[in-house]
Amino acid sequence: MHVVIPGRYNGPPTSGNGGWVSGLVASSTPVNEESPAVSVRLRLPPPLDRELTLDVGETTTLRDGDDVVASATAAPTPDGPLPDRVTIEQARAAEAHALSADEHPFPTCYGCGPAHPTGLRMRSGRVEGTSTYAATWTPRDDSPPEVWAALDCPGGKAAGFPATLMVLGTMTARVFTPPVLGEEHVVVSWSRGDDGRKRHAGSALLTADGRLLARADQTWIAIDAPPRDHS
Repeated sequence: MHVVIPGRYNGPPTSGNGGWVSGLVASSTPVNEESPAVSVRLRLPPPLDRELTLDVGETTTLRDGDDVVASATAAPTPDGPLPDRVTIEQARAAEAHALSADEHPFPTCYGCGPAHPTGLRMRSGRVEGTSTYAATWTPRDDSPPEVWAALDCPGGKAAGFPATLMVLGTMTARVFTPPVLGEEHVVVSWSRGDDGRKRHAGSALLTADGRLLARADQTWIAIDAPPRDHS
């Protein structure tokens, strides 16, 4: 089948938001009882506003002509302990430490850019007295690409962005229950360590009362400084 990533779903100015694109590919990837999550590897910057080919199978691929942009397979659910519960009030307080448009390397990113006119604007900041990052999110769309996008950028912040500039390399996620439209939720994220240029993080989407709706593991890749996005 053919798909197009609309230009408004950008991460860096000229390519797709890694979480949104991963969620798009994941939504067409078959899963099973032993592997109910999906792991998506981004191999190239996802092109915007161009017809791409999505080949669905045991390994689902997103192609730009002969080039593989992303590949996805079923995977076990990310595991390991979650951070201590973060309340809505704590998450709101953490957002006070989020990046401004002047500080953000990608201010028009769909997931976390403060200058994107219709983006999610995930404003992750460190929760006081902890190593956990948190943001609030009131979804207007509960589709897989939106949920994956909400889990994406907070993980990058916990992994060290923007002190280290990085892009999403691999994301493994499972959505247990879609979020409730119009209700305020909490997205928490935490570092899972470094390995050379790779930065590992986890993120989770929870209701205001702490019920887990989705979680993800991510591997981020450190990159050289991009041109400043002034769009």
